[in-house]
Amino acid sequence: MEAILAFLFGLLAGSFLNVCIHRWPRGRSVMKPRSHCVRCRQTIAWYDNIPLVSYAVLRGRCRHCGKRISVRYPLVELITGLLFFYFVFTLGPTPAALKMCIFTAMLVALMFCDLEKRILPDELTVGGALVGFVLALFVPVPDITASALLWVFGVELGGTLESLAESVCGALLPALVLWGGGWLYYKLRHREGLGFGDVKLIAMVGSFLGLRGALLTLILGSICGSVLGYGYIKATGKDASTYELPFGTFLGAAALAAAIVGPTVLGWYGGL
Repeated sequence: MEAILAFLFGLLAGSFLNVCIHRWPRGRSVMKPRSHCVRCRQTIAWYDNIPLVSYAVLRGRCRHCGKRISVRYPLVELITGLLFFYFVFTLGPTPAALKMCIFTAMLVALMFCDLEKRILPDELTVGGALVGFVLALFVPVPDITASALLWVFGVELGGTLESLAESVCGALLPALVLWGGGWLYYKLRHREGLGFGDVKLIAMVGSFLGLRGALLTLILGSICGSVLGYGYIKATGKDASTYELPFGTFLGAAALAAAIVGPTVLGWYGGL
């Protein structure tokens, strides 16, 4: 029952994420004006704004102008609902499940923001990292890297401070690595090869998952971005030297995978 309620709440959260995806990259407020059709600007009635149901009833078209509604709207709602269902079903109605629901909801929004506008809003990256730091005080971050580094210098932490240290370490170190890679590319090729939004995104991921989770995200995202991105460029005949790959979308998808199967993968790797 809790997982079903989480699914329904996830649908509502997904509906709000759609507003964020459309407005934040354009520098608009998500609070006002009310939801409206992006084509005819008519305000959407509450009965036309029910997650999944309204899209199906309207057959994917605006009631007023008849223009097609992007499939992104029901897709975001469904993905968010399924993620909420999964974490509450597997972790129970716990603070850990709540933390992962918040984390993955922000990832879904970031994936589609980058896919559509090549923008990763600070409200979700920087703001998300701050949320990760706060939640680390209540739900332990699954890592030991910061503790090991501090132990070398004779510092031992415990409880909430240890979890916060893991969150900060998980945010800073991968972000510095990614920023360093982008800086080196610029020095060698004399053009931008990595947006700073991607750096802030990986910092947000590390604040929730710790260093190992962030590194796993970087590895998976880089592999998928290289293989799928290059395949798309070749299939569409685009110029590989100028095409702007939505790397944040691949990082977001990789972070979702790390959140779901990361502990299993890291446990298997550690067993080797």
